[in-house]
Amino acid sequence: MLTETINTPAKARAARLEARVTTEQKALLQHAAALSGRTLSEFVIASAEAAAAKLMQERETIQLTRKEQIAFVTALLEPSPASARLRKAAAKYRQQMGL
Repeated sequence: MLTETINTPAKARAARLEARVTTEQKALLQHAAALSGRTLSEFVIASAEAAAAKLMQERETIQLTRKEQIAFVTALLEPSPASARLRKAAAKYRQQMGL
């Protein structure tokens, strides 16, 4: 269990996070924290936040190849004409919405 406090206002620290680690893992984390000039809690929280932000960025960002980028922009700038089926659906939508 990590029990060290971080130098932030008490209000900001309303939630608690606990983790069971091996003795070796704790020693590794404490050594890394000491090398970075942080407390164990500060180091663990900063590392977890960085890992979470990186993961979210990777999973929530669409990455396209150059060919896909060109196809996407071309479709936006030069859209295909609407098919009869699409025009009919749009007209039905406008009628239902009172537009």
